[in-house]
Amino acid sequence: MKIISFGDVHMAIENLERMSGVIGPDDVVIVSGDLTNFGGESDAAQVLAAVHRACRRVLAVPGNLDRREVIAFLEREEVALHGRGVMLDGLAVFGCGGSNITPFNTPFELSEEEIYETLMRGYREVQGQRPLIMICHTPPYATKCDRLRNGTPVGSTAARRFIEEVQPDVCISGHIHESPGQDRMSATVVFNAGPFKAGGYVVVQAQGNGVKANLEFL
Repeated sequence: MKIISFGDVHMAIENLERMSGVIGPDDVVIVSGDLTNFGGESDAAQVLAAVHRACRRVLAVPGNLDRREVIAFLEREEVALHGRGVMLDGLAVFGCGGSNITPFNTPFELSEEEIYETLMRGYREVQGQRPLIMICHTPPYATKCDRLRNGTPVGSTAARRFIEEVQPDVCISGHIHESPGQDRMSATVVFNAGPFKAGGYVVVQAQGNGVKANLEFL
């Protein structure tokens, strides 16, 4: 099994057809937020159905451009990772959706304290397990994954604090379209695959007692 994660879909599902050679029958796809573009349950259902056609095992967190009703929808569909943790064939995975506060008043924004509490709530469900994979729609503050075009960091200070304290093996984020790439915070490799329409995705596989993680493009 491997984990394939992408996000910032914004209803642009066309690249899923090109993922057939990437996703195997035993793999898990994790959508790292922004299934929709300011949409609710019906839009999220379209995206989730398309992802399910590509992969049987799916998990997801909502992004800041998904309306809050998407949280309950993902929970009903039993794919939610927001504030939750699961074991996937020996890999511990937990998540937090939404984003820190933006100037744009998008549908699902959280205070830094709420982000920290949500991450901790999910982490507690897999605490003590390793390897540990953190899915957080908003990237940690002041990394290569949270910079606007002018270089300003706009990620979450709470996500950064959590990583510094817990040191998951991998953090998969998104949100900032301008900063696809990867960085390292001590023991944690941080990824931002960028918007899905640009073809970026992260692959995570168990390797010995740890994990191997790569940013790839279609």
